[in-house]
Amino acid sequence: MKLNKYSLALFFGLGIMTSCVDRLEMVNPNQQTSSTFGFNADDLEESVIAAYNHIRMEGSYARVGYTIDVCRGDEAWNSSQVWYLPFDDLNAEVTSDITWWPWREWYYTINVCNFILSRCDEDNSKLSESMRRIKGQALFLRGLSYYNLVGYYQNPPLITDYEGYSSLEGLYGKNSSYDEVLDQVEEDFLGAMGLLPSRDMGGEWSGGRATCGSAAGYYARTLMVRHKFSEALTVLTDIIDKKYGTYRLMDNYGDNFREGSAYENNDESLFEVQFLDYGSQGTDDEWTPVNTSPNATQGSAIESNFAPGVYGGWADISASPWLYHLFKEEKTKDGKLDPRLYWTIGTYETDWEGFEFGNVAYTHTLSSTEDIYTNNTNGGLPIAKFTNLRTGLYSTVVTGLRDGINIRLMRYSDVLLRAAECENEVNGPTQRAIDWINEVRGRADLPDLELEDFDTADKLFEQIANVERPKEFGCEFGRGFDLIRWGFFYDNGRLQQLKEHGTFRRSTKNIKEPVSYANISSDPELKSSFDTYITGHEFLPIVQTLTNKNPNLEGNSANNSSDNSVYFREKGWTVRPVVDLNE
Repeated sequence: MKLNKYSLALFFGLGIMTSCVDRLEMVNPNQQTSSTFGFNADDLEESVIAAYNHIRMEGSYARVGYTIDVCRGDEAWNSSQVWYLPFDDLNAEVTSDITWWPWREWYYTINVCNFILSRCDEDNSKLSESMRRIKGQALFLRGLSYYNLVGYYQNPPLITDYEGYSSLEGLYGKNSSYDEVLDQVEEDFLGAMGLLPSRDMGGEWSGGRATCGSAAGYYARTLMVRHKFSEALTVLTDIIDKKYGTYRLMDNYGDNFREGSAYENNDESLFEVQFLDYGSQGTDDEWTPVNTSPNATQGSAIESNFAPGVYGGWADISASPWLYHLFKEEKTKDGKLDPRLYWTIGTYETDWEGFEFGNVAYTHTLSSTEDIYTNNTNGGLPIAKFTNLRTGLYSTVVTGLRDGINIRLMRYSDVLLRAAECENEVNGPTQRAIDWINEVRGRADLPDLELEDFDTADKLFEQIANVERPKEFGCEFGRGFDLIRWGFFYDNGRLQQLKEHGTFRRSTKNIKEPVSYANISSDPELKSSFDTYITGHEFLPIVQTLTNKNPNLEGNSANNSSDNSVYFREKGWTVRPVVDLNE
């Protein structure tokens, strides 16, 4: 009997010990690590969502990361003359604080993507359908991250191995060359093209997730950075021919700049950043990835940067007078203003009576004698894009991450104009190139261009670069990237043209009057952003905070004020000369 009792006690004791061991091995779902998380599709889907989340942060597309490129172009200027001024003047110093914010955000995104890819089989044929889509999205978002990093910082470290984070050597990577990074960007986008479904799949694939069409569009963009026009033309033509999904121009240009399910993720959009609509926001601004609040807002602050001070905005960025008068030069077939002006620049115009929401700035109706300006001191033409200045949704701006309009990063109109540009580079002026341009112009009801008016590739390029693209994409992200790939900083004629385009008046009076670079020396109110351009500062410097912490990291052309024209010409690339389109 005693033996049986001892045996029973031993049995229960071993059972308790075994049970204790099992409890010790249990995983807390709220405190997982890379050794316990990410070994199934459900976990990795959460990681994909985290990667998407990082592209809508302060330094990526929610404010600073987006606005830096807008003001380093020639279509906009810094009307606050304080915030963003180094980027507008193209002379940012290595000690500048916000200069590194895009660097921070995009490497956060890369880190998440590298983790996801470390859990995916390299052999795509062995992946399930859900894993193929997870891998494709991670490749796209990593490619997008490096596309932005190389476009801003020229030679950032290329980190693709998640295991590398386990050592100091892996964490403190050295610079990669411009070409090495772009090679990886091409590889990532190309890989995503073969793994992702098209928007025709429907559901989330037509509602905000990256698709093969998104990847194809960005792959073509990357090819064009290195003047691979023939290869890019093939990809762009395939998009037009619906190989990567069905896209079309929206009938109403303004539908690309409104919020709500009726407008966002529309048939024109290849990829856009998702923000919650007005009224569904949280209460706390979440500026950085480390500030996680359960009440975080999920909008952008781009409106805060653009909106006039009188309506509660920060009044930082205004449209250039050059862009405004470019719109005014050409009328529609009915003798009216280009309707794209309405959604780009917030001025009173008689043509807007009865058009869309009319002559409105937020809910305030403008009068014919009233000029609305961006900054209360320095004036400026207000930017309407990606704000509610024209929608009448509210009367004043609540600054912060409150703007619910999705940021359309690539639209079908970009595919058409890029296809026309590549066709012109490969074959010279052709009817096919003209037809693609006319498709975009047709939506604005502008007269068709005629091939006979463009006898050289230089002339058609001028039309695309300095007429069609500014009017279609004015004050949107991407112009600074274009100026670099076109080599406009490496030719005296083009640099002079940028100075002329970038001339503005610091005054709240006569803000719609034309300005001339020739008058800068005699008119103290005039300034041109490009007069202060320092060689090599078409890129942002790699800030000293980063180089101090990472002994393997060196600066770039902006750190050293070195000339990139040598690299540009050694590649055999040419800068198209300035052409007078009126001759």
